[in-house]
Amino acid sequence: MLLAGLQKNSFIDFPGKISCVLFVSGCNFICPYCHNAELARGDYPLRIPAGEAIGFLTARLGLLEGVTITGGEPTLTGGLVDLCETIKALGYPVKLDTNGSRPEMLRRLIEKDLVDFVAMDIKAPLAAYAPFTRQADIQVSLAESIDLIMQAAPAYEFRTTCVAPFIDGEAIRSIARAIEGAMAYTLQSFNRRATCLDPEFGRGQDPTIPCEAMEHLKTIADPFVNRCAIR
Repeated sequence: MLLAGLQKNSFIDFPGKISCVLFVSGCNFICPYCHNAELARGDYPLRIPAGEAIGFLTARLGLLEGVTITGGEPTLTGGLVDLCETIKALGYPVKLDTNGSRPEMLRRLIEKDLVDFVAMDIKAPLAAYAPFTRQADIQVSLAESIDLIMQAAPAYEFRTTCVAPFIDGEAIRSIARAIEGAMAYTLQSFNRRATCLDPEFGRGQDPTIPCEAMEHLKTIADPFVNRCAIR
């Protein structure tokens, strides 16, 4: 198994822990505002053997507190189960970032106790995913992943990147209803830091949602979940 990258430490990717971040490449979504375009397309130039990453983690035992696996979309990656098993055998908690499109892989990881925290990105209301994926049964898969995470994940959060024109008050209300009772829901601000997957995205109109509007979106989501935060 080859990884697309390794970030030696992060204070923000795994809530409450100092983690190493492992990146995989390739994604089955085509979010136009994605700022990891090379990772999403699967043509990221860097390749790191998984064994090299495991060697790094072995050397950092007692210094790092967890491992985050992100992408791209990690659940598409062959060898993910083996990678998680090896990391867990070292004693590290594992956090998985996912778009929720492969509930069967999520179920396998959760049932084998291979993930300690799951972060699922919800792009839009479940019935409005046409701009993000061509997967025909996506609404069913997303709903299954949401239910599985809420029922069985040891710890989790749902996240929405708030970017115009896809997210507004009605969109947040619809998403919040779909995850009603969730432990945590995070609204992420969109800040263009690199070329998006669609290079033309946002050139005609600023897609950033201002701070005061983000606070309003939070007030909409608050009644549906145990904790809503803006990041």
